[in-house]
Amino acid sequence: MKRGKKYSAIAEKIEKNKLYEIEEALALVKEGKVAKFDESVEVHVNLGIDNKKDQVRGSVVLPHGTGKARKVVVITSTKTKEAEDAGADLVGAEELIEKIKNGKAGNFDVVVATPEMMPKLAQVAKILGPKGLMPSPKTETVTDKIKEAVESLKKGKASFKNDNTGNVHQVIGKLTFDVAKLKENLEATVDAVEKARPAGVKGAYIKSISVCSTMGPAVKISRK
Repeated sequence: MKRGKKYSAIAEKIEKNKLYEIEEALALVKEGKVAKFDESVEVHVNLGIDNKKDQVRGSVVLPHGTGKARKVVVITSTKTKEAEDAGADLVGAEELIEKIKNGKAGNFDVVVATPEMMPKLAQVAKILGPKGLMPSPKTETVTDKIKEAVESLKKGKASFKNDNTGNVHQVIGKLTFDVAKLKENLEATVDAVEKARPAGVKGAYIKSISVCSTMGPAVKISRK
């Protein structure tokens, strides 16, 4: 794959097999701005799991958020006012499910539901599921504690799960964040992934960690 001059110039500064201290790695990522827009900074955690039987899934409250305002949808028939007061962007019951079904609900980043609505959400599972938006008790997006859920999501709570190659990918901020904020967000993410370790995993669980910007090369991190 051919890369642009900016990408190549940044990649040349990164030693391929070196494990960098967190601050140094993040400084390199920040230095490596390629795009004109404010790129996201991502952490990629490679796990020593069996993809056929192990699933790593959980959530993390990023101390400094992701740098993106999140649009939160709440599906409820019992906590409408609580959801609105907490700052949810869209609130509704069957009529909102119908809008999602017909593609009329617009774009949104996360869906929270109260338990009584879950059977009715089954009709849009094929729409929400592939986008990672289907509410689940495992990510605390199926709950009666709507105020708490919406407020934490607005502050920077994010869900994660491993992909089919045994990696967890998580946005931890923007290139305009300073290194200290990115570091705190990264450490919170790695800690949450550690806590989500499946009981049956033997040997090394976290095999490697790397960070990169949306358009930039990856930098591997030392776990000392």
